[in-house]
Amino acid sequence: MSLFDWFANRRKSGPISKERQEREIADGLWSKCPSCSVMAYTKDLQANQMVCLECGHHIRIYSNERVQQLVDAGTWKPLDENLRPMDPLKFRDRKSYADRLREMQDKTGLVDAVLTGIGQLEGLPIALGVMDFRFMGGSMGSVVGEKLTRLIERATRERLPVIIVCASGGARMQEGLLSLMQMAKISGALERHREAKLLYVPVLTHPTTGGVIASFAMLGDIILAEPQATVGFAGRRVVEQTLREKLPDDFQTSEYMLKHGFVDAVIPRPQLKKTLAQLIQLHQPYNHAPSHFVHVPDALPLQTMSPD
Repeated sequence: MSLFDWFANRRKSGPISKERQEREIADGLWSKCPSCSVMAYTKDLQANQMVCLECGHHIRIYSNERVQQLVDAGTWKPLDENLRPMDPLKFRDRKSYADRLREMQDKTGLVDAVLTGIGQLEGLPIALGVMDFRFMGGSMGSVVGEKLTRLIERATRERLPVIIVCASGGARMQEGLLSLMQMAKISGALERHREAKLLYVPVLTHPTTGGVIASFAMLGDIILAEPQATVGFAGRRVVEQTLREKLPDDFQTSEYMLKHGFVDAVIPRPQLKKTLAQLIQLHQPYNHAPSHFVHVPDALPLQTMSPD
């Protein structure tokens, strides 16, 4: 019997009985690792910040989950929530850009591809931006650029460290030059932040590519990345076709970037919050240091660390 016949017979068998329903696995109770295909109890995965307990694969998470993982409970204050994208070019491919925006907003519950805000990390005040790949591939449009620029400028005024969690396919083609301008705008704000002798740490997650990697993702004082994240400008096939040679299997992974000096450390997700807290403490200006320092146990050296 073919698989199609099996499904057809199953549909003909009528409604599922109550006893059979009770035997069915509850939706969302178990999760399958996309790397090793091992089934894991979803609550166990969540407790390990969605890192596979079997192979260490970092399952993709999104902006709200990332904020919960990094920011102390009850301290998150979102910024510029009412900034909304427009369609100044009246761009249209298979459908209009305005329709795509509405679809993404309805599907994700987000206004655009980044969340920004002020909060505390291990008791230390930070300015945090988190990109969300669900919203048009995390592409960088005018709203993304404006929100990140405002976040950095506020952090400079209030002398806060900036952390940006990057996940993006690059510039948003539907906004043309207006999207590309955001690269320079954010980079300028980061330069003023640097001149004020304040810390900026980008965290490169899967994937970080295109105009984002060509601008603010690579301007950090210390650049961190998650294990096995895709990090690079152009796609692998484009690079191979341009160079006309076969690239290494680990090309454009965070580990490859670490080996070649583009990334300072590859940090497993469960260790990220403590690592960021340590870095912020070490880079606190003495005259602006808080009255207390948070003790971070098991100091993490800046090198590639295994999930163990």
